[in-house]
Amino acid sequence: YSGGHVDRPTYRQVSSETTGHQEAVQVRFDPEQISYAELLRSYWRNVDPLDGGGQFCDRGDSYRPVIFTADAAQAQAAEASADAAARELGQPRSALKVELRQAARFWPAEGDHQDYSLRNKIKYNYYRFACGRDRRLDQVWGEKARTADSWSD
Repeated sequence: YSGGHVDRPTYRQVSSETTGHQEAVQVRFDPEQISYAELLRSYWRNVDPLDGGGQFCDRGDSYRPVIFTADAAQAQAAEASADAAARELGQPRSALKVELRQAARFWPAEGDHQDYSLRNKIKYNYYRFACGRDRRLDQVWGEKARTADSWSD
């Protein structure tokens, strides 16, 4: 969890929409293996950037899309990726609802939330299908949905 005003928040607190936190993923990466720009493209193509009220079945502030940046270089790269995403979607930048924010303290979720999709494949895949996640990503991004392929010119 990140972005809120409660120390050591729990899932119950965050999902109550009273902490200001969003569910977040902390990504550690080796820029020799994958660039920050590739990570950003992959992020964009795995969210509905036109929906600021949550994502798919998950509704509310704690589920809204946010990119937390660690420094000025990441903030600049995130802005550039937002501009590229808007161009690819044929939308004005203002139509994108992904918020770009300076990183706040990250609080790991409880253990049962870690690697949930791997530990609960059937439940997760049913949830993903029932929420229409992949269908919506295909509507938004077309054949580039769920990829880090280069931006379209």
